[in-house]
Amino acid sequence: MQKKIPQRQCMGCRERKAKRELIRVVRGTDGNVSLDFGGKAPGRGAYLCPDPECLKKAQRSKALERSLEVPIPQEVYDRLAREMEARHGE
Repeated sequence: MQKKIPQRQCMGCRERKAKRELIRVVRGTDGNVSLDFGGKAPGRGAYLCPDPECLKKAQRSKALERSLEVPIPQEVYDRLAREMEARHGE
């Protein structure tokens, strides 16, 4: 019997994909927003495809802010954009 693959929805394109394919943005218990590449950090999480277009859509619609229930600092968006560019270049 095959193991079930966890699915999550991208906040940009709204497509459901395997959890491992997405980048997790987490609001920690202290209220700080950060990126969680291991997928295990405690706190409320939201997911994005590693695609700059999905990040732009999520930023325009404030989907991450609604999901995490906290304003997202511009530094987090900038770091997400840099990480996506680095992964896209691989």
